[in-house]
Amino acid sequence: MTESAATDFASLPLPPQTLANLARLGYLQMTPIQAASLPVSLLGKDLIAQARTGSGKTAAFALAALANLNPRRFAVQTLVLCPTRELADQVTTEFRRLARAEENIKVVTLCGGVALRGQQASLAHGAHIVVGTPGRLLDHLERGNLKLDAVNTLVLDEADRMLDMGFFDDITKVAAACRKERQTLLFSATYPEGIAALSARFMKNAQRISVESQHAEAQIRQRWYEVPEHERLHAVGRLLDHFRPTSTLAFCNTKQQCRDLAEVLKAQGFSALALFGELEQRERDQVLVQFSNRSCSVLVATDVAARGLDIAQLEAVINVDVTPDPEVHIHRVGRTGRVGQADERAGLVLNLASLDEMGSVGKIEQLQGRESDWHPLAELVPASSGEPLRPPMATLQIVGGRKEKIRAGDVLGALTGEAGFSKDQVGKINVNEFSTYVAIDRRVAREAASRLAAGRVKGKTVKVRLLDDVA
Repeated sequence: MTESAATDFASLPLPPQTLANLARLGYLQMTPIQAASLPVSLLGKDLIAQARTGSGKTAAFALAALANLNPRRFAVQTLVLCPTRELADQVTTEFRRLARAEENIKVVTLCGGVALRGQQASLAHGAHIVVGTPGRLLDHLERGNLKLDAVNTLVLDEADRMLDMGFFDDITKVAAACRKERQTLLFSATYPEGIAALSARFMKNAQRISVESQHAEAQIRQRWYEVPEHERLHAVGRLLDHFRPTSTLAFCNTKQQCRDLAEVLKAQGFSALALFGELEQRERDQVLVQFSNRSCSVLVATDVAARGLDIAQLEAVINVDVTPDPEVHIHRVGRTGRVGQADERAGLVLNLASLDEMGSVGKIEQLQGRESDWHPLAELVPASSGEPLRPPMATLQIVGGRKEKIRAGDVLGALTGEAGFSKDQVGKINVNEFSTYVAIDRRVAREAASRLAAGRVKGKTVKVRLLDDVA
């Protein structure tokens, strides 16, 4: 058997309709974690899989869970625990895409930051798959809203991050509420002591697999710059002006550094937003929507805040501070040059390091098995265009969302119909519970806001505001 045949989804014991759906989604060859884990998990065995972010692990456990599910049985058969709401939303989306081959598979997301009543109603209507954060799942269990006695697949996604966040006891309580005769799949980027403790608690003869955490050098172009501490934040602007990436994730080690850098970049004329633990869920949602729909050029984040984000078309990662943990550096780097991205250009990673951080740089070199590629700050010159780096899109916020039965098609129809804009000028449309966010070509954003406010969406007038400054 050739190597490509061995990594072809068609080599797996999956039904024809599932294989046809995978082909429609563009899933032809398995990623390394999928090729290593699916033959084991499809046999119903417990599994501990170690793989980095962006390696295709969601499809690896989702396909196994779906193969184990009976659509005609209206009970929760798959339970997925995630550390954050953002990751839970992404996992839910992936399950829905992969479940298209089957009719009427219902997926419900249960996370904090959202009213309990709506979630309770969704559960009452029946669900096959529940994806959620440990605290909120436990809350629904204790209230009697959630029954787990029919769960035949339990998935712990990013288990190391859940342990970091102090969820060990919550995970244990949720797992104890599931039926004992089940399959448990644990996915983790690293393998701290707590993972062994978790698996010993409720896994049976788990097979452990580990996929190389390094990234193919062809996928990542990494450069290092030595900076004096007082020039660090200003140097980020120099990197952006020189390389001009459309979409950049900048990592800082502290919340305060995040705030400071976002302010410095805004003062320099960049479109930048900060993401850190203390943000309210509404603010966090807005920040993520603006970054993912290309209305914001730079997202400044801490490692904890960015964990679980899956951002497509991420052109560059800037490590503003060097992390003292070399494995964390590997995960940061893995945000760009992602597996299966349509754009096959190498991801760009730019690192700033002061003399005090050289010990941490040495640990990273040791883990990566190669020396760092150092460049002088003096080689950073603004691009010849002289134009400020601005994102291509801006975001309109419409007051009203799923509660008002608004769908993405309704908004697109209003913009391309009565408002008179072309489909090409409209980007991503996110419909949340109470708000809808629309990416629109920055050059026509103000006009689009006023025309949409003057017109109708689904036969009703709506309030619209522009989230960004498009001057």
